[in-house]
Amino acid sequence: MTTSLPFHPNRRDFLLKTGHGLGAAALSSLWAQNGIAKNKPAHDPHSAPPGAFPNFDGKAKRVIYMFMAGGPSHIDTFDYKPEIRKIHGIELPDSIRQGQRITGMTSGQKSFPCVAPMFEFEKFGKHGTWVNKDILPHTAKIVDDITIIKSMNTEAINHDPAITYINTGVQQQGKPSMGSWLSYGLGSDNEDMPAYVVMISRGKGQLQALYERLWSSGFLPAKHQGVKLRSAGEPVLFLENPKGISRDQRRGMLDGLAKLNEENFERFRDPETQARIAQYEMAFRMQAEVPDLMDISKEPQHVKDLYGESVDQDGSFARNCLLARRMAENGVRFIQLFHRGWDQHGSLPSKIRNQCLDIDQAAAGLVTDLKNRGMLEDTLVIWGGEFGRTIYSQGKLTEDNHGRDHHGRCFTTWMAGGGIKAGYEYGKTDDFCYNITENPVHIRDFNATILHTLGVDHNRLTFKYQGLDQKVTGVEEAHVVKDILV
Repeated sequence: MTTSLPFHPNRRDFLLKTGHGLGAAALSSLWAQNGIAKNKPAHDPHSAPPGAFPNFDGKAKRVIYMFMAGGPSHIDTFDYKPEIRKIHGIELPDSIRQGQRITGMTSGQKSFPCVAPMFEFEKFGKHGTWVNKDILPHTAKIVDDITIIKSMNTEAINHDPAITYINTGVQQQGKPSMGSWLSYGLGSDNEDMPAYVVMISRGKGQLQALYERLWSSGFLPAKHQGVKLRSAGEPVLFLENPKGISRDQRRGMLDGLAKLNEENFERFRDPETQARIAQYEMAFRMQAEVPDLMDISKEPQHVKDLYGESVDQDGSFARNCLLARRMAENGVRFIQLFHRGWDQHGSLPSKIRNQCLDIDQAAAGLVTDLKNRGMLEDTLVIWGGEFGRTIYSQGKLTEDNHGRDHHGRCFTTWMAGGGIKAGYEYGKTDDFCYNITENPVHIRDFNATILHTLGVDHNRLTFKYQGLDQKVTGVEEAHVVKDILV
């Protein structure tokens, strides 16, 4: 004979049992507010507290970051001095190099001859800003709208650690990207679109690998990772419903799945469960939003003309710039456009010309388009890469076949809009464009400044992980570059 023993629930049992009911009640309440078409789970305890950010009124509401992957040569674009012609062909003095560690690609060289740009430069704008007029004629026309920082610097001298460093705040893999931090802190202004979108275009030069961890959420909840939009076909894989499945059927399936996931969350409190719910719901809402957003056929021709002839070409940098403007209009917080091909170790004069042909008109057109629409003042636009290039030649020095190696001691980036001064230059380098002589801007300072334009204190946007209050500016001190702010 089996005897039934009385059940005496303890505190844990009580909370677990009642938790199921409370979770269901909360979920039902949320469904009631939004209808069955939209399911919003309870606030994720691993997301930024509601109302915590922004910390103050920032001038920028969104960011469009044009990332030139591979390291564009500052010497051949913006950091020009007439005296540089005089050092062409001479050996780089030890007093300038100062024992700097060099990459394995030039470590075997016995000679380090300096090489001046093989292009014509001219002063443009109200303040007489030097720009390479041969390969950046369109950017030259907008110098009165941008700030050019010539004193960027980083310790990293190889691509993977350098691009990881500037995008995540550390050289090691596994940390969240800038866009993920902003998704975590600020969210999106459009619930039908992700806060962080990535698009990639391919240049004609040597291509360094781009890994998806560069737009990863790292230790932040997965819902904050960047959404990569493809250049052709479906913008996002598996976004469309399978054949034979209607939108109503998909809605019903997601509602049932959300109930199961919410019950699972109430039992185990795994924040990734809520992230999964949020991602399913985002994908459902994106089904209606993304196809129209990616269709540029209704854009007026005079607007397309701002971006250049390749704007109608799938996957081109010009098309991605136009799409970035459309996303900015539709509430996407952080749009990052990676353009590959800037790693010019050889044949630099021809390769950098082709790279600039891809990006010059489109980048300038983006700034002009935003300005014409009254959006530039609250949109931060950035152009730059992970480091610069050396004054000395990599390989044999000839007029059309020299290259430049990686250089992190100084490089150039430009910014526009979003609270940044217009028509301004910041920082200086020596006559060899090798060392900074005035106003250094470390990439940590640069990232702190980006956050500041959005109203976020980089010291307060943190996430507890591995015993540290993790930040996008890393564990070392960073400073906002206030001199370039309006």
